[in-house]
Amino acid sequence: MTPPFKIISLRGGATEAIASADLDRKTALAQETATRWFERRLSLRSPLDPPLPERPGRPEKPELVPPTAVERRSLHTVKGRIALLHAIAHIELNAVDLALDIVARYASEPVPHSFFDGWMQVAFEEAKHFRLVRDRLRSLGADYGDLPAHDGLWQAAHSTRNDLTARLAVVPLILEARGLDVTPSLQAKMRETGDLDSAAVLDVIYNDEKGHVAIGAKWFRFLCAREKKDPAATFKQLVRSNFRGPLKPPFNDLARAEAGLTPAFYRSLTAVSNS
Repeated sequence: MTPPFKIISLRGGATEAIASADLDRKTALAQETATRWFERRLSLRSPLDPPLPERPGRPEKPELVPPTAVERRSLHTVKGRIALLHAIAHIELNAVDLALDIVARYASEPVPHSFFDGWMQVAFEEAKHFRLVRDRLRSLGADYGDLPAHDGLWQAAHSTRNDLTARLAVVPLILEARGLDVTPSLQAKMRETGDLDSAAVLDVIYNDEKGHVAIGAKWFRFLCAREKKDPAATFKQLVRSNFRGPLKPPFNDLARAEAGLTPAFYRSLTAVSNS
């Protein structure tokens, strides 16, 4: 039994949530820390904050394997839909830790408090998404951890741990924006198979993710403006330095533009690779 943890600062609560291997506790701590921060009941940081872990806490399962070892299945079978939902649950779990990590890692950065408001909103919603997908998996007779998963998301974020502008370029503006590109077709396929419950979960995720990309774009532009840098040119340079491989079309240009990510950012990167 894990002893109760007293949240005394935003950084402390976020760090404890990242470190927790109990996923119910992780998501509860993320949401509780967010709620207290929104109510202005927490300081930003405290000398008593625990150190940030190298890796987020995880249960023994799922087994982590290279991305190429994750099997693809048809969505026209229950097993195939379980495999997709499991992959999405894994993405959402990583997204919880990534949002919390931006807050905890950069709590000493000279940015407005509204920066942390935005990322705790993201953390709160990613925790909600993980629970929604996990509940759906359970209703199909499965659970998170039943299938292997890959570690690419955390590795991509870890490579930008010393540069906030690079972290914003890679996590919200590449990895989250990718969700805007692929989710509409997944929603349609779920509806085609008659799995309206899974489609409804994807609807919630898709609508929230637009806001997450917008938060990333807003703060990426803020940091570029402060350093008097061109956002699109800076994005391209950071992607070339910090992201392996080209960006893959098709792009959901409309959803991306609504979030503040215009084609000038990413169109010319589709053939760029430094791998």
